[in-house]
Amino acid sequence: MDRRDDTPERLEELCRRLTTSDRGAFETVFRVFRDDLVRYVCSIVRREAVAHDLVQDVFVALWETRRTLDPTLSLKAFVYRMARNAAYRHLRDARTHAEKHAMLEREGGHGEMNGALRDGSIDAEMLAVRIRNWIEELPERQREAIVLSRYHDMSHREIAAVMGISARTVNNHIVRALGTLHDRIQAFEPALLAL
Repeated sequence: MDRRDDTPERLEELCRRLTTSDRGAFETVFRVFRDDLVRYVCSIVRREAVAHDLVQDVFVALWETRRTLDPTLSLKAFVYRMARNAAYRHLRDARTHAEKHAMLEREGGHGEMNGALRDGSIDAEMLAVRIRNWIEELPERQREAIVLSRYHDMSHREIAAVMGISARTVNNHIVRALGTLHDRIQAFEPALLAL
């Protein structure tokens, strides 16, 4: 991706072109946002294949609503908001399906246990894995704010538009998330020194 394609000015121009059904602008928007959106949605739904499908649906919906876009508003925040909504809609639908399935399982007297293995080895790669896990364990809003800020390079204003909250609240979520992560890393560090 050409990094010049994601400047606010360039995105505003692409949005204006999108409103006129410019397919080239749509292809550029797709190229600029697709990979980051897949990572973002995957951070919510936790399954890459599902994330790819949901992001594909987001771009279909973007094309379908192209004439109603407002080029004066952040296209990046709009697309991320669409992706967020799609991800949470998917989780809600999956939860409803799982609840129905669990009810049927209970009625049928079947059940199964799922377990997870955790590797105790401590090295740089394991620390990176633990940090990702710690991020996943953060409260939902903190996790979302930190992922959008650190992994998707969004401003507090853009994150606020995506999450439907104020920029000040975004800042509060990020500060709390970073505090939690800092505490976890500090608690983990003595284990590294003991080796």
